[in-house]
Amino acid sequence: MLYWWSKFVLLGPLLRLYCRPTIEGLEHVPAQGGAIFASNHLAVADSFFLPLQVPRRITFLAKREYFTEPGILGRLKKIFFTGIGQVPVDRSGGSAAQAAMDTAIRLLKEGKLLGIYPEGTRSPDGRLYKGKTGVARMALEAGVPVIPVAMIGTDEVNPIGSRMWRPHHVHVKIGEPLDFSRYEGMAGDRFIERSMTDEIMYSLMELSGQTYVDLYAASVKEKAAKAEQAAKAEQAARLPDTKAS
Repeated sequence: MLYWWSKFVLLGPLLRLYCRPTIEGLEHVPAQGGAIFASNHLAVADSFFLPLQVPRRITFLAKREYFTEPGILGRLKKIFFTGIGQVPVDRSGGSAAQAAMDTAIRLLKEGKLLGIYPEGTRSPDGRLYKGKTGVARMALEAGVPVIPVAMIGTDEVNPIGSRMWRPHHVHVKIGEPLDFSRYEGMAGDRFIERSMTDEIMYSLMELSGQTYVDLYAASVKEKAAKAEQAAKAEQAARLPDTKAS
């Protein structure tokens, strides 16, 4: 109930006024049945503007931390994200990753639309990064098409590190569904899943116009964080010792 209330009464009208969102390719959204929306990921705002523009309800797999923050604010966030159709997943790996996969496949087999960010995390610099193969495994296990989606302008609305959103036009481009039925029964084949994922990312590159980087975004972020930490340590080492002798 909160999903539709937020879309049409609470957040929806405000976002439409604030950012004038537009969409193209709605004809590619199936009227019924399960499908995966595979989107580029520029900002947290992506998960707000895509559902706003698509008539059918979209469920996103969201990191568990959104649901487990302590205090009153944490409880309010849990109620909000649950109400708008977000499903918490543990991304720590192993059995947690399999549980997330199982949840996604169940939702798809129930005929729901599932929103996925194949890059696994937000782009650190606006470029499109290498996709993770989980999206391919979900498509094969559930037997559903993958619909590429390009979010454009959300990084201007919600830049990395910003606390307040800014007014800026947002455009959503939905591409033609990708049919992978030719690989039916081949889930678990890492070469097939890699090939499928690369096809999805190529479609996203064409839709979004982003520069493609054949590296995982998470690895790039981790490397940048380590470099920043090393630079701070080097700077601290150069400071004079002010302790009394």
